[in-house]
Amino acid sequence: MRPGVPSSSDRPRTRGELRSAGYRSRTVRAEVRENLEARLRAGERAIDGVLGYDETVLPQLENALLAEHDVILLGERGQAKTRLARGLVGLLDEWLPVVEGSPLRDDPFAPVSAPARELVAERGDDTPIAWVHRRDRYAEKLATPDTSMADLIGDIDPIRVASGLFLDDPRAIAYGLVARANRGIFAINELPDLAERIQVGLLNVLEERDVQIRAHLVRLELDLLVVATANPEDYTNRGRLITPLKDRFGSQIRTHYPRDVATEMAIVRAESRLPASPPVEVPWFIEEIVGRVSQLARQSTAVSQHSGVSVRVSIADFEAVAANAVRRSLHAGDALAVPRISDLAAVVQAATGKLELEGLDDQDPERVIATLVALAVRQCFTERVVLPDAGALVGSFEGEVVVHAGDDLPDAHYAEVLAALPALAAAADQVAGPGAGPGQRAAAAEFVLEGLHLTKRLAKEARGPRALYRARSGR
Repeated sequence: MRPGVPSSSDRPRTRGELRSAGYRSRTVRAEVRENLEARLRAGERAIDGVLGYDETVLPQLENALLAEHDVILLGERGQAKTRLARGLVGLLDEWLPVVEGSPLRDDPFAPVSAPARELVAERGDDTPIAWVHRRDRYAEKLATPDTSMADLIGDIDPIRVASGLFLDDPRAIAYGLVARANRGIFAINELPDLAERIQVGLLNVLEERDVQIRAHLVRLELDLLVVATANPEDYTNRGRLITPLKDRFGSQIRTHYPRDVATEMAIVRAESRLPASPPVEVPWFIEEIVGRVSQLARQSTAVSQHSGVSVRVSIADFEAVAANAVRRSLHAGDALAVPRISDLAAVVQAATGKLELEGLDDQDPERVIATLVALAVRQCFTERVVLPDAGALVGSFEGEVVVHAGDDLPDAHYAEVLAALPALAAAADQVAGPGAGPGQRAAAAEFVLEGLHLTKRLAKEARGPRALYRARSGR
């Protein structure tokens, strides 16, 4: 809590006590700016829990907040725009004094609502004070075409009119979400989806500080920090946002997807939820392949880039692959669930509903996703694995030697294969690393086999959940 405001039970309970404590009123924007300055001086991050933006988005957001600007965040789905907006709550004071019972969290020294003004005029320094935590000073609305003025601004309450108030009495108004966000942060997602007449009403409240409600002119000196989100195409190209409202935002910031696999997977590890029993141990190459699938999808001409490829695709893929490994371990009785290459088939079911394809009528979504997975495996293998004696390994498949693989085979099956093929065992141990258990060795063996197949050194026959690796014919 900032200086001048006691904590816990010592907080002032009346307007006079608050004055004696040395409290000074600040606008929300000044409050956020000063708290951000304190964080930056201390070497702390402006917003916690957002990865991949340290050198791009966060510096721009810090500039906007230091300039006390309202902000519009432009980006495709799944780029943490809403998380950024919610993270701003941490830059508010922990506790805020308000006129007790006021509908708009009124400042005890500058009330804006009619009930609070009347109470302060009547009680003066004896006006009771309540304290609001910063988590309650954030309001969020998803803009939809059917959003009304009553939702955002307010409307005449017929019950209050029926109780004896006149239509032009400010006390007859039931305030909407924007008004109730007074002295806080108001976030509106997908701003261009608001009907134009609602955009005009929002502009009036935020810029002119007045709005007409059913022929009733209400002056609302609201104190807000406004953060909006939008898809870049809707915001810049389709003319779905009125120009004066665009001009209202002081800073426009473009968000983006993770620009490398490491950042993608750091987010996935932080956000995914894996089964607790049996325990799941994901090999490094499976993590990397899952991240590469999304990275490749964002570059693919077969995938709609307007719709975007959210990090939620990577999270869902990661969870589905882990779940497939858990299902196998439960059937086979393996103590540890270790995802393998054969478990990547689960990516199809996880990603199909999340990826929008270009020319959907001409393309099979499952085939497109399977192609992306295969390319991700090939890239990971060729860039990250160097086999010192690949020739001897491929040569060990001469004759009638075959290896069966599948997501339904237990770890013990691969232990037998590795015992029979020392060259494959050496390659698997190199990939899995020292001290690897049966599950990790089995996963590494499948990775090596699939990598050799995708680099055209082994043949593969796939039938349902099973695959068979053998020497290529004509060698």
